[in-house]
Amino acid sequence: MKSGRKASPRPFKKSRSPFGGFFSLTLASGLALCSFAHSHHSLARRNDQRASGTRGTVVSAHPLASEVGLRILKKGGNAVDAAVATALALAVVHPQAGNLGGGGFMLLHLKDGQELALDFREMAPRKAGKDMYLDKKGRVRPGESLWTSRAVGVPGSPAGLFRAHESFGVLPWKTLVAPALRLAKEGFVVDSFLHRAIVAKQRYFARWKETARIFLPGGKPIPLGARLVQPDLAKTLGRLAEKGGIKGFYFGETAKKIEAWMEESEGLIDRKDLAAYHVVRRKPLRGSYRGYPVLSMPPPSSGGVALIQMLGLLEKKNLQAMGFGSAPCLHWMIESMRRAYADRARWLGDPDFYPVPTQALIAPKYLDSLAKGMSEDRATPEIKAGNPKAFLKESRETTHFSVLDAEGNAVSCTTTLNSSFGNSQVVPGLGFFLNNEMDDFSAKPGVPNQFGLVGAEANAIAPKKRMLSSMTPTIVLDREGKKPFLVLGSPGGGRIINTVLQVIVNVVDHKMPLHLAVAAPRIHQQWKPQETAWERLALVPEVRKALMKKGQRFTRRPRSIGRCQAILRRRDGMQFGAADPRSNGSALAW
Repeated sequence: MKSGRKASPRPFKKSRSPFGGFFSLTLASGLALCSFAHSHHSLARRNDQRASGTRGTVVSAHPLASEVGLRILKKGGNAVDAAVATALALAVVHPQAGNLGGGGFMLLHLKDGQELALDFREMAPRKAGKDMYLDKKGRVRPGESLWTSRAVGVPGSPAGLFRAHESFGVLPWKTLVAPALRLAKEGFVVDSFLHRAIVAKQRYFARWKETARIFLPGGKPIPLGARLVQPDLAKTLGRLAEKGGIKGFYFGETAKKIEAWMEESEGLIDRKDLAAYHVVRRKPLRGSYRGYPVLSMPPPSSGGVALIQMLGLLEKKNLQAMGFGSAPCLHWMIESMRRAYADRARWLGDPDFYPVPTQALIAPKYLDSLAKGMSEDRATPEIKAGNPKAFLKESRETTHFSVLDAEGNAVSCTTTLNSSFGNSQVVPGLGFFLNNEMDDFSAKPGVPNQFGLVGAEANAIAPKKRMLSSMTPTIVLDREGKKPFLVLGSPGGGRIINTVLQVIVNVVDHKMPLHLAVAAPRIHQQWKPQETAWERLALVPEVRKALMKKGQRFTRRPRSIGRCQAILRRRDGMQFGAADPRSNGSALAW
């Protein structure tokens, strides 16, 4: 295994920027500061955020989960086996987002050329309704879609992982569950990332007896360096191992305890909802960027549509010549983001419930129409969603991990509970957190959710409907369209899509090595509010002033924008993994 200190060779020639050493120096110093700021929090000095090898790579949000995935590859498992084992391990060691009580999307590109998108997004319970969060005056009741049992969608993660293994795995199911089961039973050391996350949610955890018992022993957050043992979660995983991801979760003892908790806490989910849950196989959304085929998630993810839209608009300009971090480059990116997020709010939802004009939204002629309204000199004062139907031809806290094996099987998977630790409820006797994904529906058209994202009728609440998501698991193929070139994704709510976009642009246009492409400071614009958020060092003062003269507006957020976990495969078969220094992530390869 090779990881850590050795720098990965540059997959591209050095770029030429018209801004010379100024931006190179700014980027280099920014990356150094960024890496320092995010690495010194760990219990021990980390050296596994970069890795290279030829036989397989795993990049996830936690070192223990990445180790689990790599061990599965070494046992003879393929990328799907490793992805399933990694996801289950994350449910134990990364409870902020790794989960059994949430859902996600998995994008696969297999060695035989097969492309598949597995949708295991949560579903609204049967008793859910369009106006369920509104008071008698039609106003949204604060917090109900976030911090109550009525915020919970029917979980999809156990079913999604089981169906992925059932269809494409090669090792026994029990072998994939065993590492997570052992971590839950024997425990693991609480690092600074988990400790700080628990401290941040302490007041929410204190509301629920079971959550407080596990994570607030003695009324205080479990301390840094303590060993977290989760016997109830181990029992739940044991049933999962013995009976499978369907019978072991959606029926029997686990389903009975979920229903009992819902009845006690005035939630909506019952055993009929659990028994009715199903995974949907979807066709990946396909676009291209400068000759590279791009595969991403279709609706109910908004990620693929928005990503391909933005790439199509950016492709109309020579970003490499403009230079990384330059005012012309950032202006065009911001204007592209504004248009894609406007369309997201108007047109996107669950395609099984609403006629989403997916292909029209990414049609070249439609993108041409959007580009005509873009100016190089001025920010567009007001942007409205476009009309893709005019171009229609008849005939959607999160964690991400990427896996690539020696045979070329690639898995890009994003799972979520929505908020960090979901709705903060641990189901008594089961040991896992429940999601608060119902907040991802439009409680009322035009009213923003916790991420500031707005929606319309396409994303209205309905029984058994899947809520819109920003998760953007993505695989970029080589120019021949046969083998994976980039495997990537990110958590971050509405910031996910723009994170993936900027890493792709950094690699393809700005010719950055993968670890720098992932670490480079980022911006985020989501249409509403009009202000663009930016990480420290993403906008030097001269560039910000130039953009403000064009009419751009800015707000600075103290937190990071996304936490990308990515893999790059070179033509000679060499693989490079990069974990985002903003995260506690780990890249391992062999």
